[in-house]
Amino acid sequence: MQGAEPFKSAGDGANSCIGVLVIHGLTSTPQSMSPIFEALAASGYAVSAPLLPGHGTTWQDMNTTRYADWLVAVREAATELRESCDTLIVVGMSLGGALASDLAAGRPDLVDAVVLINPAFAAEDPRLVALPVIKHVLPTLPGLAGQIRRPDGPQELAYDRLPLKAFHSFVRRWDGLARDLVLLKQPVLLLRSAHDDLVPLSSANRFLSNVGSDSVRQVWLPNSGHVATLDYDQELLLEEVISFVGTHG
Repeated sequence: MQGAEPFKSAGDGANSCIGVLVIHGLTSTPQSMSPIFEALAASGYAVSAPLLPGHGTTWQDMNTTRYADWLVAVREAATELRESCDTLIVVGMSLGGALASDLAAGRPDLVDAVVLINPAFAAEDPRLVALPVIKHVLPTLPGLAGQIRRPDGPQELAYDRLPLKAFHSFVRRWDGLARDLVLLKQPVLLLRSAHDDLVPLSSANRFLSNVGSDSVRQVWLPNSGHVATLDYDQELLLEEVISFVGTHG
């Protein structure tokens, strides 16, 4: 998909020793995170925004991958970035937020701080109960992309279908990840959209109930939908992220 390419910047000046790993959401691409990684790169930080396996091509490709594949890719990108950086901060939205949390909990030697944007740790769709069966009958459901309230800005580059076998692998990780969150001790910035129609309030609340960190800053984005990076509160979001990276870098 044109525009779905990963992004890397080696950094420049005093901030080049600080690395920021930026992780996109389910069925999406790094394009949805471009305001963040472009702003951080312009500030001189070393930045990596990988394209998760199975994303950015076709939904059929994604349906051959699983959550474990995405976590391995994130861990490899973090390891590579940390080789040239003294500090690593991980930023993730939706699925990317879950992956960032999983990485921080499992590899505290790699991650120094975490930014979560509408992270997905739970859902309330009643169809999830039947997902283990449905995925063998239907390969996809209508896609999740484009939950943006702002009509005049860029739209999310993502699949228009949700591959169910890949999605189910993510859903199956939620309970175990919730238990592992007690191991996440790093400082956290949690950004939550007031008009998120994809990830319910119970998702972030589950994170807050289980996380082991004693330094969690919550910021509400009052005018944004799920893809807050491309929505009305983009300026507020960028201010918070850049300030957090500057404080913990």
